[in-house]
Amino acid sequence: MGDHSDGTPANSDAVAKAGHNEVDKFQDPGLPPHRLRLADTDPKAAKRAERQVAILFGISIVGTLVFLLAYFGIRLDDTIATLRLQNLFMGLGIGFAMLGIGTGIVHWARALMPDHEVSELRHELRPEADRVAAVQIVDDIVEETGIKRRPLIRNTLIGAMALAPLPAIAIFRDLGPLPGNSLRHTLWKKGERLSRDPDGTPIKASDVTIGSAFHVIPESLNKLETGKLNEKAKAVVLLMRLNPEDLHPSPGREDWSYNGIVAYSKICTHVGCPVALYEQQTHHLLCPCHQSTFDLTRECKVIFGPAVRPLPQLPIAVDGDGYLVAQSDFHEPVGPSFWERG
Repeated sequence: MGDHSDGTPANSDAVAKAGHNEVDKFQDPGLPPHRLRLADTDPKAAKRAERQVAILFGISIVGTLVFLLAYFGIRLDDTIATLRLQNLFMGLGIGFAMLGIGTGIVHWARALMPDHEVSELRHELRPEADRVAAVQIVDDIVEETGIKRRPLIRNTLIGAMALAPLPAIAIFRDLGPLPGNSLRHTLWKKGERLSRDPDGTPIKASDVTIGSAFHVIPESLNKLETGKLNEKAKAVVLLMRLNPEDLHPSPGREDWSYNGIVAYSKICTHVGCPVALYEQQTHHLLCPCHQSTFDLTRECKVIFGPAVRPLPQLPIAVDGDGYLVAQSDFHEPVGPSFWERG
C-alpha cells in the first residue's frame, strides 16, 4: 500500500468510489408488506373483538356507578374506618372507569380499525387545499373507525363517556356549600381553659417553663359528641414560654400573653399544615410542609417561606386557680386565606 506525498493512503480514492457504488446498490425498501389480522379475515373474530370492546366500555360504566354509589351511599361518621372504606370504593370505581375507556379504545384501534401504513410526500403549502385535505382526513378517520357500522361499540362508548365526568362533578360538590362564618369562629371563648392535646388535662401557668412547648386544645373539645375533628382542626394551638423581654407586642396586644407565655394557632397560614416545630434558641416556629418560618418574638410574623400572613394569636390569661384560660376567640380566621376572608 503506497502513500501520497501528503501522507494519505494511495488507495483512499478507490475506497471512496467502492463505497459509493455499494450505496447505489441499495434501493429504498419502502413499506413492509401489510399483514392481515384475524379480525380482517374472519367475521366471527371481528364480532368477538367488537363484543370485547363493548365489555370494556361496560366496565367503565360499572366503575363510574361504583364511584357514585360509594360517594353517595356510604355515610361518613367520626371513625376513620368508614372514610377508608369510602375512599377504597371511590378509588376502585374511578380507576375501573378510566381503565375501561382507555383499554377499550386501544383494543378497538388494534383489533378493528384499519392498520395500514401511509406515507405522504412533502408538498407546497396551499391553505385552501390543506383545509379540504384536513376535512377529508377527518371524514376518512370517522369512516375507518367503523363507528357508523358498529352500533354496539358506539352506544357503549357514548354511555361510558357520558358517565365518566360524573365523579368529577361529585367531587366538585365537596367544595360547597360556602363556609359562611364557620371559619371565623372556634371553640375558644372567654374563660375556656387551655388543655393538653389529646387527653384534655388543663394547663397551669406554673407548668409552662421557659423553652417548653405544649400542643393545646380547648378543654370543652373532648366533651363534643359530633364534629369533633372539624372543631379540633380550627382550634389547635401551640403554647410556649419566653423571657418577657424577648417579646415585642404591637399596641393593643400587650396583655395577650402572661409572663412570657404566648399561644398561637397551630394551623399554617399557607395551606393549613400543622406548625409543629419549635426552635428554642431562635424562637422560630417552622411548618414542615413548605418550610414557612414564623418569628415568635414578633407576633409570629413570616420571615421565610410561602406563607404571607402571621399565625393568629390567641389572647390568654390566668384564672383564680392558676389555670391558663382564653380571653376570647381568635381575632381573625385561622388557617389559609380564602376569598371571603376580607
